[in-house]
Amino acid sequence: MARSSEPRRQATLASIAAELKVSRTTVSNAYNRPDQLSPELRERVLQAAKRRGYAGPDPVARSLRTRKAGAIGLLLTEALSYSFRDPAAMSFLAGLAESCEAAGQGLLLIPAGAERDDVQAAAVVQQAGVDGFVVYSVADDDPYLAAVRERHLPIVVCDQPRNIPEAALVAIDDRGAMKMLAAHLISLGHEHLAVLCMRLGRDRRDGVVPPGRLADSHFHVQRERIAGVQAAMIDAGLDPDTLTVVERFDHTVRSGHSAAAQALQANRETTALLCTTDVIALGALNFARVSGIDVPSQLSVTGFDGISDAIRENLTTVRQDAEEKGRRAGKLVLSSSHSGIVAAETLPTELFRGRTAGPPPKQPPAIA
Repeated sequence: MARSSEPRRQATLASIAAELKVSRTTVSNAYNRPDQLSPELRERVLQAAKRRGYAGPDPVARSLRTRKAGAIGLLLTEALSYSFRDPAAMSFLAGLAESCEAAGQGLLLIPAGAERDDVQAAAVVQQAGVDGFVVYSVADDDPYLAAVRERHLPIVVCDQPRNIPEAALVAIDDRGAMKMLAAHLISLGHEHLAVLCMRLGRDRRDGVVPPGRLADSHFHVQRERIAGVQAAMIDAGLDPDTLTVVERFDHTVRSGHSAAAQALQANRETTALLCTTDVIALGALNFARVSGIDVPSQLSVTGFDGISDAIRENLTTVRQDAEEKGRRAGKLVLSSSHSGIVAAETLPTELFRGRTAGPPPKQPPAIA
């Protein structure tokens, strides 16, 4: 018998319902609300659908009908690969994913490339099928953030920026935590301090930071952590203008290595390096090792975050729970009570007294 040349018609929710002599709602419930059907009826629907090659209700059509995408957008200030390489970002992402998973929601990562323009940013954000946004540590002048605000969806900011009045916030006391760390070093006798920090703006700059750039920084977290060191110096009667600050655009161990070298060259009296992240601090430790500088007898090095690699190195650092940050941010953005209500949660930190901070040497470390 000759086979028909007409293509086989694709099965639909309506055709499955007609074949089984049930309503379309019944077929839909077999996929979306299985508790509404008896196990026998649901199995009969799924078997008929499998036989006809029907994969279930169209998620796009359902989102148009319900006006719900079933996903949360995560806005990052870095390239997408950063989320799976940076330890603190990975922990945050794990916590956020846990909250989304518990609520049966998806997670869409939106990398806000630091050097993209406003038009590209608006297009990416407008095309994102999400019900709300979690903004993870972006600059206050980031064009992606401006595009997110234009969507008028629920927003939860983690860490920064802090000048978004319609957004909920999950953060720590960055200034207070860094002040505590700097005060610890000063109590050990250090007077000549340097800070190695992440980027202070979206423009690519590496080097010793002039006062004007620090005042104009668009990254609240870095600005506040540096301000914490300055506050500790003032409390101890030290001149905050003697603080050396070195900036690196890329957040890598290699950047920490080169920043440490530059800081010690800029002020040869420096006896302690306060790094605004553990990743940078691990680079500074690497520099000390290859330069024959003993830590902490010749140079003290501290970090910030409390990532596992830093704890294994016994780095003196500030510990924060990045995973809990993600968990809290997810719960806030997914909470039905969040609509129209702006919340702020400040999570605790603690000083981890590792083995990389000690009294200053009688002579600062010699740098070739």
